[in-house]
Parts: sequence; C-alpha cells; structure tokens
Amino acid sequence: MTTLTPLLRPRRLAPGDRVAVVAPSGPVVPEQLDVGLDILRGWDLDPVVAPHVLDHHPGLGYLAGEDEARARDVQDAWCDPAVAAVMCARGGYGAQRMIDLLDWDALAAAGPKAFIGFSDVTVLHEAFARRLGLATLYGPVAAGVAFTKDEPTREHLRRTLFEPETARTLTSATAAPLVPGRARGVTVGGCLAMLAADIGTPHARAGQRGGILVLEDVGERPYQLDRLLTQLLRSGRLDGVAGIALGSWRDCGPPEDVRAVLLDRLGGLGVPVVEELGFGHCDSSLTVPLGIPAVLDADTGTLTLEVPALTEL
Repeated sequence: MTTLTPLLRPRRLAPGDRVAVVAPSGPVVPEQLDVGLDILRGWDLDPVVAPHVLDHHPGLGYLAGEDEARARDVQDAWCDPAVAAVMCARGGYGAQRMIDLLDWDALAAAGPKAFIGFSDVTVLHEAFARRLGLATLYGPVAAGVAFTKDEPTREHLRRTLFEPETARTLTSATAAPLVPGRARGVTVGGCLAMLAADIGTPHARAGQRGGILVLEDVGERPYQLDRLLTQLLRSGRLDGVAGIALGSWRDCGPPEDVRAVLLDRLGGLGVPVVEELGFGHCDSSLTVPLGIPAVLDADTGTLTLEVPALTEL
C-alpha cells in the first residue's frame, strides 16, 4: 500500500474570477441558490449556474436531473478555460451515479482549478485526488444552509479561497482530544458513509497510509456508524493512518453514544484523534482542504496546514 503524498494545489481566487456552480447530486432549492449566488457576487466573483442545476430527475426525486445531464455539467464546467473554480450547489445523493460518465482524460487536460463541496461530493474529492492528483476543498455548498445563513462558514471559505495563508489553522471552541497525541500527514477523507460506499470502485484510493483522516456524517445511528467504521477497518482503508480529525455527527443519536462508538472503533488504531473540530453537517462549518500536508495536535484541538491550500496567483 502506497503512502499518501501531497497533491497539486490549484491557484487561489482573485476578484473577477468565474465560478461555475454544478449539481452532481441532489435537487437544489432555487431560492437558497439565489442567496448563495449573491454571496459569491458580493466577493466580486462571477458565478455561473450550469444548465441542469435546477433540473429534477423525471422518476427519482432525490436526484438533480438525469445522470448524463449532471455529468455533462461537471465536465463542461471543468473544461471551460474561463472557469477558475467549480462549486457544488448541494450534496444529498447522486455523485456515485454520474462519476463514471466523466471523461477523466479531458478533465486532466483542462488543468487544475479549485473544487468545493462536501457530503455526497466526497466521491468526487476522492476521484479528483486519484485521477487528477489534485487537492480539493471539503467545504460548504452554494445552496446550503450553512453557507447561506452562517457568516463564520462563509468567511472561512472566503479566506481559504482568497487568502489561504490566513486559514491554515483549523479549530473550534469545542475541539478536544478523543485520543491524545500529535501526528503529521496528508489530509484525506470526508463523509464516512460515502468513503465506505466508495470502497472497491475505480475512483477510490486503496488506503489512507500516512493520512490525516477527516471524518463526519449525518443521520447515521450509532450502530450504523459502527458498521461503516468497521467496514473501513476490515477493508484495510485505515491501515497506517497517522491521525484522525472528527467533525459533526448531526442526527446520529445521543452524543455520548456516538462518542462511545468512535472511541471503540478508532481508539485501537493507536493514533491521535481530535473530536468536534467543527466541519461537515453543522450550523457553522470550516472548510477543510484535502491533499495538503498538515499537523494534527489532538491535545490543543488543532489541525494546522503546513502550506496554504491554494497557491499564489
């Protein structure tokens, strides 16, 4: 099993840059998207909405349009030389269904650009890492509640995009050691359920050796979290992981029950684990760069990037 290495960092954004908004997963609420677009315009960006973002699948109401249309939007946005960044409109479910329809040779030829999203978008983060060798941003979505309603969420994403040197230390008021210690590695991970579902697919990496694994989820009961974590353990995906940063576990059951499962399944790895770092499905959410060398200090409740998430212009 190979050890994770830092990935290629896209350039930071500048005023006037065009940001394409796509919907690779679930259906989008137009009113919430309008708010998100206004926020991006307030940052002096030029947001453009892909043609099928507001589509609805004719038979499956949990999908934002048909698989081919969603894939075409992602493909065209990424391959447009005028687009500096691609931001997902929401998560939900559906990225797994369209990811095999993408032309990865064409995406690679288009060159690097910032990619932003979380939750179901985890499968695209993994694919961009494996197929393009590209660092990405596990952060809020354009029509998401946290982005449209929470100023700290917006501000942390804005600084990550425009002034990434000011957003190198990630922490929260509630961050605390689940397992004490300090570790160095390359950030990797995302939504627990999607990482488990991605095992064995052509676009997922085989392991996390040398990685600082970031994990969060929503709506999974404690026994379901146990099942997902056990799948990662049994498949070898956690072999050699250097440290673990845990985000939010909204609607996953009583916090003490969730904590017991996390400690039971992850404590035996013998690596530092920090909990409640403040990213994922929570009211106020940090943007976590993936593919970046970082130091996890569970005792101080911090994840510190060794380099800015995005490069100089």
